Amino acid sequence: MIRFAERRLASPAFFALFSEGMQLVDDTAAYLDGEGREAARALSRGVGAIYVQQSMRLSTRLMQLASWLLLRRAVAEHEMTEATARREAARIDLVGPLRDIDQEALLPPALVALILRSFELQRQIAQLEAALAAPSPVENEDLRPNAVAGQIGRLRRAFERR
Repeated sequence: MIRFAERRLASPAFFALFSEGMQLVDDTAAYLDGEGREAARALSRGVGAIYVQQSMRLSTRLMQLASWLLLRRAVAEHEMTEATARREAARIDLVGPLRDIDQEALLPPALVALILRSFELQRQIAQLEAALAAPSPVENEDLRPNAVAGQIGRLRRAFERR
């Protein structure tokens, strides 16, 4: 049985997602240490507090997403077993706080763009994690009646009567 989610982890698509995630981490760090620091100084006290809160949420979200990406890359490169990765991934929060659109409207556009990119990355990772966590059809085989086996059993009983 082929599990497409597991195959995707070893595909160029996963490594593109990994690169995108790590680039987002780098872009966010560069913004918060440079242009973002200057933009925060220009904000009022109330909006400055919102800026700090949202940048902390963004940083936390990115740490969680980067952790997941690094775990999955370790599995794809055979540096970690799937079982170990699952145990470690259970500690990662792929949901986190929801967006606060009202607060985002008050923030500098560059920070909002990073926040939106992080939520898109989070969506993609959560979708992939859900596919990985779903039981394979083989695991559920005994839960579903096997129509073919039922038909064969009826044919066998019919021929045994003759």
